[in-house]
Amino acid sequence: MLRAYKYRLYPNESQIDFFEKQFGTCRFIYNWALELKSTTYTDENQSISKNELKNMLPGLKTQYNWLKDVNSQSLQASVDNLDNAFKKFFRKEADYPTFKSKNNPVQSFQIPQHYVVDLDKGTVKLPKLKEPIRVKFHRGFEGETRTATVSRTPTGKYFISILIEDRREIPEKVSLGPSIGVDVGISHFAILSTGEKIENPRHLKKSMAKLKAEQRSLSRKKKGSSNRKKQKLVVAKLHEKVANQRNDFQHKLSNRLVNENQVIVLEDLNISGMVKNRCLAQAISDVAWGNFIMKLKYKAEWCGKTIQQIGRFVPSSKLCNVCGHKNTDLTLNDRSWECPSCHTQHDRDINAAINILNIALNNTAAGTAV
Repeated sequence: MLRAYKYRLYPNESQIDFFEKQFGTCRFIYNWALELKSTTYTDENQSISKNELKNMLPGLKTQYNWLKDVNSQSLQASVDNLDNAFKKFFRKEADYPTFKSKNNPVQSFQIPQHYVVDLDKGTVKLPKLKEPIRVKFHRGFEGETRTATVSRTPTGKYFISILIEDRREIPEKVSLGPSIGVDVGISHFAILSTGEKIENPRHLKKSMAKLKAEQRSLSRKKKGSSNRKKQKLVVAKLHEKVANQRNDFQHKLSNRLVNENQVIVLEDLNISGMVKNRCLAQAISDVAWGNFIMKLKYKAEWCGKTIQQIGRFVPSSKLCNVCGHKNTDLTLNDRSWECPSCHTQHDRDINAAINILNIALNNTAAGTAV
């Protein structure tokens, strides 16, 4: 089973210069390959494979000597990344690939092999670097090392993500055991079919006043000045704090749900369409449902748990979970309602979570796809 471990790097000045040069060269190769593929298809109606692009790299190094100063396998990995981007585009999972910019605060490059990790000394030795880099190994790992990715955050921090093959088989999924339905929302982050409501921490909203003040100060700084760079770092640190708070909250909640339940049922949400609502866009982005569902899925796969999603058009809020009556008159403002058929009092969100679970269990028992 493949798992990635991310650690903080503490490079010195010469190592930082090497990182920046590696970022730039990998970005150059990516943009060069993208332009070549696009123009060749437009002018000649032909496609260039990734192997053909890789065969052109030695000739490109004679034209640009500075390409020899970095790891050659990292340049080939940039071509592989472009090929994967085109595959996602043709599968309609992403937009057409765009050129990478040096102004993007997040930069990265990959090292497929020939790097040495020393957990005891707390260092990583990368190709083309004479001295090893100090690393904060907050946890160890066992297994065979695969591709490593070095990245730089908007706040100027450097990290390395090491992909590990731990030789463990993915556990078989078992559907027998505790099951729970989860209905995500904005006023409450998640509502469980057990009746529990988990409050939405609203990390971005709590930091919005300070963020607006710092952003306003940034807009008044002269472009290209050192004061603008300092203020830009202040804003980036605020955004980083919000992102860390959000990830910490979601990791703790997803761990709890996966550990306590065998089957977790969610509703398939059109998040990209919901964000287009300008009145709710910021609140939906702050709650980050997509990241939370992603965390649930890969953690459930590690533990042999089952994640199911019902259709997005199922009227889970309008159905009575007792008798099945559909309340077509229910509006978004109605947070509680009484079933006209069986006269059961319903909390809108808890009723939806129970219906989400029941629909999935009924479909599973009937042998139909959820």
